[in-house]
Amino acid sequence: MAYLLGVDTGGTYTDAVVLDDIAQCVVASAKALTSRPDLALGVGAAIDAALAQSGVAAGDIAMVSLSTTLATNALVEGQGGRIALVFIGFDAAELSRAGLPDALRGDPVIALAGGHNHAGSEAAPCDLAGLRDALSALDAGITGFAVAASFATRNPAHEIAARDMIRALTGLPVTCSHELSSALGGPKRALTAVLNARLIGMIDGLITACENHLTKCGIGARLMVVRGDGALVSAAAAREKPIETILSGPAASVAGASWLTGQADALISDIGGTTTDICLLRDGRPMIDPAGARVGPFRTMVEAVAMRTSGLGGDSEVHVTDELEAGLYLGPRRLMPIALAARQFPELVHQVLDRALATGVPAADGGQFVLPLWARMPAGLDPRELAVAQRLADGPMRLGQAVQTRMEAPALGRLVGRGLVMLAGVTPSDAAHVLGLQEGWDKDAAAKALTLFARRRTAAGKQIAVAAEGLAQMIIDQLTTQTVDCLLQAAFAEDGHDWSDPAALAQHPLTMAGLDRHRGILRIDMALALPVIGLGASAHAYYGAVGEKLGTRMLVPDHADVANAIGAVVGQVQMQASGSVTCPGAGAFKVHLPGNVRTYTSRDAALTAIREALTGQASAAARAAGVDDISLHIDEDITEVDVEGQPMFIEAKVKVTAQGRPRIAVG
Repeated sequence: MAYLLGVDTGGTYTDAVVLDDIAQCVVASAKALTSRPDLALGVGAAIDAALAQSGVAAGDIAMVSLSTTLATNALVEGQGGRIALVFIGFDAAELSRAGLPDALRGDPVIALAGGHNHAGSEAAPCDLAGLRDALSALDAGITGFAVAASFATRNPAHEIAARDMIRALTGLPVTCSHELSSALGGPKRALTAVLNARLIGMIDGLITACENHLTKCGIGARLMVVRGDGALVSAAAAREKPIETILSGPAASVAGASWLTGQADALISDIGGTTTDICLLRDGRPMIDPAGARVGPFRTMVEAVAMRTSGLGGDSEVHVTDELEAGLYLGPRRLMPIALAARQFPELVHQVLDRALATGVPAADGGQFVLPLWARMPAGLDPRELAVAQRLADGPMRLGQAVQTRMEAPALGRLVGRGLVMLAGVTPSDAAHVLGLQEGWDKDAAAKALTLFARRRTAAGKQIAVAAEGLAQMIIDQLTTQTVDCLLQAAFAEDGHDWSDPAALAQHPLTMAGLDRHRGILRIDMALALPVIGLGASAHAYYGAVGEKLGTRMLVPDHADVANAIGAVVGQVQMQASGSVTCPGAGAFKVHLPGNVRTYTSRDAALTAIREALTGQASAAARAAGVDDISLHIDEDITEVDVEGQPMFIEAKVKVTAQGRPRIAVG
């Protein structure tokens, strides 16, 4: 027998499943709360529970695969470590492109002379002396570096030199842009490197937690990680390029949805604690985004499933948006639900809520709590951040106690953004507990928190809702509305017709009338032509109403709550290597590879050389990931122009993919 263990770590839950690889069935599944700051607790609890339920011995586990939404969630919520960008050979204006200012969030930039031209020749010497001085001037708290040089995909020498110096002087992780993409577009490559550097500590911590617990359990099987395109990579590769794990969880959910339902064509909607991820399944395969993965406001150069990710989840923050009509909006920030906070800190939460209820007045701080997530006091805090952190040194407290002046509110926001603290407040999960749609946490605390929230007054002087149950239904209805909007946007975007603005069309009055089955002088109907597969722990609670509104079949399969963990172990390893050939002058054909540049005298010799080099790189990476039976595929995009009846070579882009199932030991 060969058993596979799949693990998925999300914002709220860590899931584990044991699959029988021969019978192709789920043997056991389990959930545990994702634990912060020590991810090992949640990972270990989920794995232990799944193994105990399955009755499978640790030594019989032949492969372990990990998927996660942590990277996706971090980018959506603006979290991650504090980094520095080394920007070589670019002008100042290029720092304002491709979303770099938003990605940097005020983190330092070290601008240096250097870089190459489009042919790979040095445009100016790299100012390594300036880099040395800048590194010594950086303040504490930097967790990693991103290095981007002009035309580094044509010649990475300056990025490599800067990387080597930074590692030698700081010992911190360094991400080079040429290691993540072979495409041109310096600012966008820099953006991708910045996000990668910001995620390294988080993903390394998760992989380490998983590896340590597998060792503790006596599981010696290979650990794989799901990439954003659904392929499996080794844990070592994921550590180096954590940016490639963005959309890892959603990509795994697509594989899991297909495996669970057998559907070849469907829209997949996966609701987690932080996000809702939507993808189109066609002919049993997910669509791949040719422009690079987009998560939140960022368009990266990472190849990934064409997933539309929005900040809407079961743990989304509830906002009052219309002060006259008491309209609600959910997200994008994730909060710990009050029902969960009360389970972990019952005395604190109930005392605060009871005291606020006794006054008959809405809590000035919204009835929210602040929870520290650090194991020891973090370094690199400014004075206001430090003041807030010191108040939290002994544990969670009310928001109004943690933040005592208006000037400290932005400091708290920065601590949240760095993943150092978390807020607890009213969420859809609390509403679901009040209405009996979910259970397992503290329903009484959720009812108290919603009662307080409902006491807020509109501009017209009316309460937002009469009671906790009324507010809970408003929140669930709003979740339905926003989920329907997300699915409609995805449908318009993927429909095949050239709809100009999917977001506007999803909210167009005619669309709304069609969904409401308007009957007047006009008869207007609208519905999805594909079924929707609903995934996630809360899909059973929320998605029935979504299917009814969209006039389509809503499939929420058995094991929908652990579909990501299932998808983590049913995929294939897929390793890629890419490069390009340019022709800077007559009789000179330059092969640009990730580590070097070579010159050949003929087009054919250059193309043969790059094919052989990339095939070797991709195959070696696949073998290192445990693939014995390798399938190779070569993609070439050759640009030539006709000059007086003769073809003139301009450029060739070559990508080699080596794929196959990882080796599984059968006992």
